[in-house]
Amino acid sequence: MEVKRIDPKRFEIYVSLSRHPYAFYFCKEIAWYSNIEESILGVVVLDLTDYDYAAIVLGKDSNGIFRAIDYQVNFDTIEKAIAWLFRMIKWYSFVEKQKNSSTSCNKKKKSLNLFKPIIPPVKQHPYFIILNRDPAFLPAKTIINLLMPHFQDIDGNFVRDFQSAGFDSRIWELFLFMYFNEENLIIKREHHAPDFIVEKFNKCVAIEATTVGRKESKPKIIMDFQEMVSKLNSINPLNIRRKLQNEMPIKFGSPLYSKLKKKYWELDQVKGKPFVLAIADFHDDLSMVWSVSALIRYLYGIEYFFYYNTDGQLVLVPKKIKFHKHGTKTIPSGFFFQPGTEHISAVLFSSSGTISKFNRMGRQAGFKVDNIIMYRVGTCYNHNPNAWLPKKFAYIVDESCCETWAEGISMFHNPNALYPVPKELFPSIAHHFFDGKKIISKIPEFFPFSSITFYFKIKKQQGG
Repeated sequence: MEVKRIDPKRFEIYVSLSRHPYAFYFCKEIAWYSNIEESILGVVVLDLTDYDYAAIVLGKDSNGIFRAIDYQVNFDTIEKAIAWLFRMIKWYSFVEKQKNSSTSCNKKKKSLNLFKPIIPPVKQHPYFIILNRDPAFLPAKTIINLLMPHFQDIDGNFVRDFQSAGFDSRIWELFLFMYFNEENLIIKREHHAPDFIVEKFNKCVAIEATTVGRKESKPKIIMDFQEMVSKLNSINPLNIRRKLQNEMPIKFGSPLYSKLKKKYWELDQVKGKPFVLAIADFHDDLSMVWSVSALIRYLYGIEYFFYYNTDGQLVLVPKKIKFHKHGTKTIPSGFFFQPGTEHISAVLFSSSGTISKFNRMGRQAGFKVDNIIMYRVGTCYNHNPNAWLPKKFAYIVDESCCETWAEGISMFHNPNALYPVPKELFPSIAHHFFDGKKIISKIPEFFPFSSITFYFKIKKQQGG
């Protein structure tokens, strides 16, 4: 029976949803191991109270969830903890083989099976099809399969939606689930609405997810590299500016206003709590690359112009926006200043809630197909106070990467909120506030605005 070291990012994918959110306040994980099959895991932790060591062995329960099956505490050296852990991993691997079952969850699976088709192929969403079948998306599929035993289907139609026209909304919901878990929040999904209630240290926030939907329920998938580059090059900056000023604020306004009319704050489980709307833009392929500034315009009813003064310093000039007009439709700008919106504490946004995000997170944890190279390019916040353009970044996605679920998430706080969101519950993301004249932003050190992930297949050479 062999024991191997395991990458902590891979260990995190396996156990992050099993671990109690408050565990990190009492102990620090310092060494990670598994058997060859990765069906038995082990971790050595440092007790932050006594500063001695403990070792924990984890195995899968009947639902495929890793749980502690053995532990030992009060080791005075890390070497003793590791030695005990090795013996126990070998022992439980032997017991497992004697039972002739690599994982007990294969006999009794209660979690949702997202990838067993329940609707005809003609009605399946194209992104579901490639996620289910294309080897390039094996990392994403692996992560989603691992998280599903922890995920509760509060609507009763999650699988059907995920496989059909509701794919975008459901992948956004899974993304939020993973992010909230990463922030060590206790996630409650006990009610039909809203989608999430998250808690930490007796502070609760209710969150409802929504999206800017597509016109077509079955969009064309752009997978070819040259086709992707061609589409990016075809984006006309003047057309984008027009869309940002009027068309996109209206698109964001529609789902936000629809959620506002439902008055979630009147529900018993939401009363007296901050209430957040979490929105993502799926209205067109690559639209989330550029659409976030339209959301900012709409929420606060201002836009910025800039110039450099005689000292060469960047000066930003805010300008109030009264309304947005596109075609025959006109809406007032400044969502947070409309009647009833004082019940909306904040709006959360990310351009990263996609299958590419799941794919990158899975790839950096070591789940991969050997002949697929994943390459990410994008733009990120430039902390130079005199810069008006973002920075660019590009890298190959592999085990050396340390991307988080929080990267690129923004929370726009309502200045008129009845129940403001405690920002300390969401420390890893960008926070934006309005002081009556301008937007004040608190941005993490690395904050991607948007990115595109390319996939390259390496052809195997013939012969020798």
